[in-house]
Amino acid sequence: MRVLVGGGTGFIGTALTQLLKGRGHEVTLISRKPGPDRITWEELTTSGLPRCDAAVNLAGENILNPLRRWSAAFQKEVLSSRLETTQTLARAIAKAPQPPQAWVLVTGVAYYQPSPTAEYDEDSPGGDFDFFSNLVTKWEAAARLPGDSTRQVVVRSGIVLGRGGGAIGHMLLPFRLGLGGPIGSGHQFFPWIHIRDLAGILAHALETSHVQGILNGVAPASSTTNAEFARALGAALGRPAFIPLPSAVVQAVFGQERAVMLLEGQKVVPRRTLAAGYEYSFPELGAALKEVIA
Repeated sequence: MRVLVGGGTGFIGTALTQLLKGRGHEVTLISRKPGPDRITWEELTTSGLPRCDAAVNLAGENILNPLRRWSAAFQKEVLSSRLETTQTLARAIAKAPQPPQAWVLVTGVAYYQPSPTAEYDEDSPGGDFDFFSNLVTKWEAAARLPGDSTRQVVVRSGIVLGRGGGAIGHMLLPFRLGLGGPIGSGHQFFPWIHIRDLAGILAHALETSHVQGILNGVAPASSTTNAEFARALGAALGRPAFIPLPSAVVQAVFGQERAVMLLEGQKVVPRRTLAAGYEYSFPELGAALKEVIA
């Protein structure tokens, strides 16, 4: 297949591109800068969709960038980097004389309300209680296409674990020094997925003609808590991991609204992802972390 990938130079995009090329697909990236096997967002707007069999959008400013203050300006960037790129691609697909067979968007499990007891699958309600859940609702709405000539899939991703990026990038140093531990109480659920499985779910959604609608991009080990994750990461590194990061520090660094993403969590199960026939490479946390830090 010829696959068009928005935001393809990032952490997830790089993994997906490698996987798709390894499976014999051609990949064209949409990015801000021109280059080989790339088009720019501007070219997409002016010249329309290049011929392709499928399109994916992964573009979006990193919400948990600790170097960016949670200001109104940054919130606007977080919104526009997701909504505008998604709208641009959706419009180009809708106008294309030969629309692609599949259109896949990656959003997040922030759609579901954090809870110490609830369990969420793809049919659970959400999307209407804070900045992040509203963002996911608007983001998914921006991707919707009229008619049914193109198969539409949304993958709500958990915290992505992989080498050289994602959540683990910020955690490794304190954990290697024996200073790691749970965040806040540690009781909050920690919906995670290995980068190879997230890329695998996206490839499965692109290649499998019966897959459509919402899929949860999380590992089947859905009851993992933040404290269990910290213990497993410490064990994988052969280091103690019992120094908690106090809630007040997390709120001071990230701002109260954004700190919720770290201090609270959701128990999310990939019911439809498993039913769609996807087989996980890393269903268990221990093996996933061993691969990441190997």
